[in-house]
Amino acid sequence: MLRSIRHIPHSSTEIPAQYREPFLLSDAGLERELLRMTDSYTDELFGGDAEGAHVFPVSRLLVDVERFENDEEEVMAARGMGALYTRTHELQSLRRDLIPEEREELLSRYYRPHHAKLEAMVEDSLERFGQALVIDCHSFPSRRLPYEIAAEGDTRPEICIGTDSFHTPEWLRDAAVECFAKAGFTVRIDTPFSGALTPAKHYRQDKRICSLMIEVRRDLYMDEETGEKSARFSGVRKILETVIQRLEDENKGEIPA
Repeated sequence: MLRSIRHIPHSSTEIPAQYREPFLLSDAGLERELLRMTDSYTDELFGGDAEGAHVFPVSRLLVDVERFENDEEEVMAARGMGALYTRTHELQSLRRDLIPEEREELLSRYYRPHHAKLEAMVEDSLERFGQALVIDCHSFPSRRLPYEIAAEGDTRPEICIGTDSFHTPEWLRDAAVECFAKAGFTVRIDTPFSGALTPAKHYRQDKRICSLMIEVRRDLYMDEETGEKSARFSGVRKILETVIQRLEDENKGEIPA
């Protein structure tokens, strides 16, 4: 059975003390920003302790491994949210400008090793199974935040499935939608967020690598104002595990070589 690689990039609230100084927010302000921007508990929800899980150990406010390293390639850099954030979720100043040496240290210590490990995990899966399945694991707020590119719309779905036109085959997308719909969730594809991470080395190069993003609306499992887990947490976690196992089982050899 193909075992998925569970990529969990935004679950941590950790900002090591030596990197606190450039942040312009008070301690209380930084805690509030972490509450708004962290995909809280996604390491627990998506089985971050399972074999094949890859959890980023520090906060996205310090380094965001879901962004392109170079701001010129990253659409969110225009909003101060490239690999190294300078703006808050309200588009206010988050961190002073980093000198080149500070930027290089963060990228060298956190960003590049994370992607190197993900690439190695994908290549190991290709060697063992002849293919790889990357599940990009996220959560999102029940109300649009000011930094988001997505336009304000109607009620957000409970589950958002993100796809890539090259790396997300129809069977994978449809199986995910069907599983969540049968579990009673409202589901949309690429709304309010889109895309699915694939290592840069293989991006749009190798169809043996499938990727899919699963985004869970946060009010399904937590109180968004306090950050506390809700009574539904355990049930949502069980459903996510069932869906991921189904996606691993569902592969019908339809990935072109």
